[in-house]
Amino acid sequence: MSDMTKDPATARPSRLATFWDSDFVWSFRHSPVAIIALLVVAVLLLAALFAPLIAPHDPFNPATLNLMNGFTAPGVPNAFTQETFLLGTDDQGRDVFSTILYGLRISLFVGISAVMLAMIIGVVLGLVAAYVGGWTETIIMRVADVQLTFPAILVAMLIFGIAKGITPPEYRNEMAIWVLIVAIALSDWVQFARVVRGAALVEKNKEYVQAARLIGRGPIPIMFRHMLPNVLSPVLVISTISLALAIIAEATLSFLGVGAPPTQPSLGTLIRIGQGYLFSGEWWILLFPSITLLALALSINLLGDWLRDALNPKLR
Repeated sequence: MSDMTKDPATARPSRLATFWDSDFVWSFRHSPVAIIALLVVAVLLLAALFAPLIAPHDPFNPATLNLMNGFTAPGVPNAFTQETFLLGTDDQGRDVFSTILYGLRISLFVGISAVMLAMIIGVVLGLVAAYVGGWTETIIMRVADVQLTFPAILVAMLIFGIAKGITPPEYRNEMAIWVLIVAIALSDWVQFARVVRGAALVEKNKEYVQAARLIGRGPIPIMFRHMLPNVLSPVLVISTISLALAIIAEATLSFLGVGAPPTQPSLGTLIRIGQGYLFSGEWWILLFPSITLLALALSINLLGDWLRDALNPKLR
């Protein structure tokens, strides 16, 4: 019986080995900044996801709050209750560490949801503008150009104000988070549309698109089954950087009092609360939420910069 064993030198490498040896993973393994940034994002994401299990207190359950614990400094026993809190407490006696964990959940949920909605809107409009052309392309891109003349945060505030104004008063607090997501998404779709349109204009004239037309494929299958996979690389880079901007936009709106409601405070709301006590000596109420927001936004931005370079064939 002949020996059917394969020579290890000629054996086909596994998918995992191929992925590990790819340029993408090699670039990540040799970038300490990207590794540290990913670790920071992963720790914050897991902390937000498992906040009910990690947080020592539920800061939004009035039954667990004790006003006597208000303004307790970090690591110092309270003068009345003798309780100690890792990062101190705020004016209502809420544990700052617990409020940061729960605030992270709101900030990340709003940021990720807004970027996904903006990406869907921008990708669809960009593909339609590039493939259809004519007046459709002109109208879409002129609307995008007009919106670019205004700061994104002002557009988000305008949309949030209009949407909140037409929402019945009894549903405003319940719908505030969803209105905030829509407002940020509608202020951020333009860059997705412009990038996708530019890439789709190149793909539109390639042979595989012409072949799809010849065999009778319709516009929608051509755009979303053939062209879309070839324009996703820049979309991934933009979505990563846009996530940091969306989180900052949410924090800015909440800091200004037009974002997350008091019953669902985000990091921006916590910073706004802490800012009012900065000059009275309770510095920890502002400092720790600010550091968390800075670490989250900076790490996501650094990951986006690395992803941009890693997916650029000219830099490989």
